[in-house]
Amino acid sequence: MRVLSAFLLIIVVLGATSAQSYAATCQQLWVERNSIYKSAGYCFKTPRAIARFGNAGCLHDSEGDVPLSAAQRRLIGSIVAEERAQGCGD
Repeated sequence: MRVLSAFLLIIVVLGATSAQSYAATCQQLWVERNSIYKSAGYCFKTPRAIARFGNAGCLHDSEGDVPLSAAQRRLIGSIVAEERAQGCGD
């Protein structure tokens, strides 16, 4: 019984560790989301985004004007939802 308990404990710990390793951090989510906007020509406004992505070659001042596919918009929506779930700030 002790061996079984120890084995189950190891499985639980390994499962929690691997789940944490797959969860994206707020920084990773932010970069992923804004990389989509950058590739579509968005002109960033925040110092953080400008420092990370720059505004060279930007074409669109409004997020709503950025030409994104439906799949890209869904992906951005999913990222935003995950950012909210994790309590990420901007």
